[in-house]
Amino acid sequence: MKIITYNVNGLRSALGKGLLDWVAEAQPDVLCLQEIKAGREPLDVSGFEALGYHAYLHPAQKPGYSGVATFSKLLPKNVVVGCGRECYDTEGRVLRLDFEDFSVLNTYMPSGTSGDERQAFKVEWLHFFRQYVRELQAMLPGLLIGGDFNCCQQDIDLHNPKANQNSPGFTPEERRWFADFLADGYVDAFRHHPGAVPGHYSWWTFRAGARARNVGWRLDHWLVNAGLQPRISSAGHLPDVVHSDHCPVFVELI
Repeated sequence: MKIITYNVNGLRSALGKGLLDWVAEAQPDVLCLQEIKAGREPLDVSGFEALGYHAYLHPAQKPGYSGVATFSKLLPKNVVVGCGRECYDTEGRVLRLDFEDFSVLNTYMPSGTSGDERQAFKVEWLHFFRQYVRELQAMLPGLLIGGDFNCCQQDIDLHNPKANQNSPGFTPEERRWFADFLADGYVDAFRHHPGAVPGHYSWWTFRAGARARNVGWRLDHWLVNAGLQPRISSAGHLPDVVHSDHCPVFVELI
């Protein structure tokens, strides 16, 4: 079973760059998209439906901003839109699909890059999200959390860690949060398999040819709870897939 997360930086834009052709070729069983950037008119998902996907969207209230969408070939037994906290749900941050023996939680975390106020909002979100997931963990048989976390864990996760020790996405507080979150019973699927290999990133700035030079950050993750860890058969990035400033990140389960 292949499950993919992908920050598309605008669904309409990505569709115009051939996203559906790639989906038809890649054939993920579940596809989690972030930053869909819905406008005032509903997004057209008929192309995904024609490929056999059930479509679930949680756009932000603000047009052209944030939002998540999950497309699944499997019909979920339950769908939960949002996390129940208005300040986050208005921004379209969380969407959960429950299947028979596991759930997929699609999340788009705040970036904090636009200033101190939004960084403070991000930190509040991180602590809320950890508690929110703890409560889910007690209810669900298995949980995969995928999306754009807008956080790196360790020096190996970005090209220039020394220069970014206090940059949003790699602050000491965010790194501590990530370590604590994993200690709650989660494994980073990519670091589980293939392991601590350098140079693997999921986001590159559009500036200065960063992607071609592989000057990036690993911001997009699949975290898998302990019960599902034995089912991870592979995980990785697809940097040659270019519809966005991010690339798709996948996990395969047996």
